[in-house]
Amino acid sequence: MYGAILGDIAGSLYEFTRPEEFDWRTVELFSGPCTFTDDTVLTVATKYAVLTGLPYAKAYGDFGRRYAKVGYGNMFLNWLNNRSQKGYQSYGNGSAMRVSYIGWHFSTLEEVEEQARLSSICTHDHPEGILAAQATAAAVFLARTGAGKKDIAQYLHKEYGYPVKKPLALYRPFGKFDVTAKGTMPLAIRCFLESEDWESCIRNVFSVVCDTDTVACIAGGIAEAFYGGTGFDEDALLRRYLIKPNEQGVFDTFLYQWATKRPQDLEDGKGGSA
Repeated sequence: MYGAILGDIAGSLYEFTRPEEFDWRTVELFSGPCTFTDDTVLTVATKYAVLTGLPYAKAYGDFGRRYAKVGYGNMFLNWLNNRSQKGYQSYGNGSAMRVSYIGWHFSTLEEVEEQARLSSICTHDHPEGILAAQATAAAVFLARTGAGKKDIAQYLHKEYGYPVKKPLALYRPFGKFDVTAKGTMPLAIRCFLESEDWESCIRNVFSVVCDTDTVACIAGGIAEAFYGGTGFDEDALLRRYLIKPNEQGVFDTFLYQWATKRPQDLEDGKGGSA
């Protein structure tokens, strides 16, 4: 899951603009202006829901209102403000960006895909939104349980219909900002398939003009599971970017605590509430 969060943070700086001298091969992944976005908040909310048994809709509402200014789309903002728990037929990529922990937590592929469906339908109940969530969680599960890239690619193509053979070289000349699930998933999958480690996966994302933070969140979550980590000092980066002063000037550690919490911590009485 850390790979998804750090992918979001690294990608946050280049979602809408890139400096003239931008070189995706050498640019620093984590610079001062990077920040977490809605992708991170809702990824941690998914983990919170899984570990506490809170319904996904309730967790997304609680976290969304607690961290209100992190770049939510208008449809999700309306959902938050109306305190709804019903889907609004979204086919955006928001259902996929938040499900990586599901792929880590559950012990069978069937459980992973069902929980991903449940996590999606409270907002993204369009078939494309549901499929994107299921495919992302399934890819994380397959990656962390030892499946090879070829097997992962074949599964995502056979079960979810995503084209996986188009190389990044053909994406780069035509890249564009696209927040749809259908437009995001094939690119995110390809960024992972052409990577050699987590960092190269994120640089692959940077090589294409796209919804950078979300593509990096999705691809980064799969890559971390496949490679067994990000290769960075994850805890130091999570502390650096997730622990921020709140409106009262007090450092808010809640997001960091739940991002790093282990299931056994709850058994040991180290839980918390939203």
